[in-house]
Amino acid sequence: MRYIRYAFLAALAIVLVSVALANRQTVTLSSLPEGLAAIPGLGWMAVSIEMPLFLVVFIGIVAGLLIGFVWEWLREYKHRAEAARKQAEVKTLQRELKKTQAERDKDKDEVLALLDQAS
Repeated sequence: MRYIRYAFLAALAIVLVSVALANRQTVTLSSLPEGLAAIPGLGWMAVSIEMPLFLVVFIGIVAGLLIGFVWEWLREYKHRAEAARKQAEVKTLQRELKKTQAERDKDKDEVLALLDQAS
């Protein structure tokens, strides 16, 4: 299984390197279109940066993955909270069961109490 993972990672690296080599041309990435940047008061938000196209693509993929992971983590909160609540309830019930069994077995012989607990 480890070799399959290494083969997959090697193939992924080859694909990423080939995409990077094919898209080395520089592009300008702007935060606002020129029309909006000309509006008074919005000039401070107009930022432009030049970078290779493959960086724009890779950064977009990473940002999408991170947003998806955070979104899914937030969506699953109710399930994690319910599981924690049920786990606390199980611990409470186990404590009550042990206490009830101890009260039931306090007048019994030790051997009989052990046999009852084993079954």
